[in-house]
Amino acid sequence: METNRLEAFSDGVLAIIITIMVLELKVPHGADLEALKPLLPVFLSYVLSFIYVGIYWNNHHHLLKACRKVTGPIMWANLHLLFWLSLFPFATGWMGENHVSALPTAIYGGVLLCAAIAYFILQNCILKNEGSDSKLAVALGSDYKGKLSPLFYLAAIPAAFYHSWISVCLYVGVALLWLVPDRRIERAVSEG
Repeated sequence: METNRLEAFSDGVLAIIITIMVLELKVPHGADLEALKPLLPVFLSYVLSFIYVGIYWNNHHHLLKACRKVTGPIMWANLHLLFWLSLFPFATGWMGENHVSALPTAIYGGVLLCAAIAYFILQNCILKNEGSDSKLAVALGSDYKGKLSPLFYLAAIPAAFYHSWISVCLYVGVALLWLVPDRRIERAVSEG
């Protein structure tokens, strides 16, 4: 199977995830700036999760462009990733509604960690299919960002029970790490 069907399905799921997340932002009952104040934690958690979904969408797009054909294991690995990403609205809303309390913030990190692991599995399924000497394998190289991110999540999850804002700072740090464009795969695809 070609990658376009898998990519279209994934794009649709990610669009729905963003839509569900934005629906968590409730309209305030007042008409002044003070009415917005209670919504700030929910809004900030939405912004962080929106950035994460955007990062996954961007990297997923490039990863599938480097894939020549889709196999059964790739489809299942992609569904596994979409499952964890589909939990973003729940984790985002819970963390925001509870003003970055310990358990919701740790669960948010757990969802981020599981999504990172799922992406790693998808990437490895594609690499196995493409071959260790493929342009994708060369482009990924040591993939320090992909290996560093789960370590940050693993540190952030227990940190939430000490001081939840440390966890939030680690989550923001990982997002900033990935926000810097990673053009390795894009270059490999354009050269191929």
